[in-house]
Amino acid sequence: MTPLHWKLVIDASDPHAQSAFWAAALGYLEEDHSAHITRLLDLGAAPPEVTVTVHDHPAWRDLAAVRHPDDPFEPASDVGLGRRILFQRVPERKSAKNRLHLDLHPAPNTREEEVGRLEGLGASVLRRVSEPGGSWVVMSDPEGNEFCVH
Repeated sequence: MTPLHWKLVIDASDPHAQSAFWAAALGYLEEDHSAHITRLLDLGAAPPEVTVTVHDHPAWRDLAAVRHPDDPFEPASDVGLGRRILFQRVPERKSAKNRLHLDLHPAPNTREEEVGRLEGLGASVLRRVSEPGGSWVVMSDPEGNEFCVH
């Protein structure tokens, strides 16, 4: 069997704010779909009300994505073809613990510096964990989604 290509999709109240946070947190690139959106608008294949202006260019109102800067992407749409996170707008707010989360692994002996950097981007420390198997910091992103810094 050929391995499947996949992306992580995260529900969000504000997909563009989440995209900006996670791009900065991970050192990823925010995808710029403006050329593709403009083409679809010009063809009448997408109505203007499904778009917003972000960073002075058209973007999908309810979707935003980030991708690893070293991975391949589709030049016409700027859609990543490798490590990618897509944020989709949903009407309800997060209401329970994540069933899936990201673990971030900064360089050795830089965890506290990384936690401080992430707090500066809008993340919050939820708790610090120290167990026989290791230690890490549980944090939440600006919308309350948990992630860990090891």
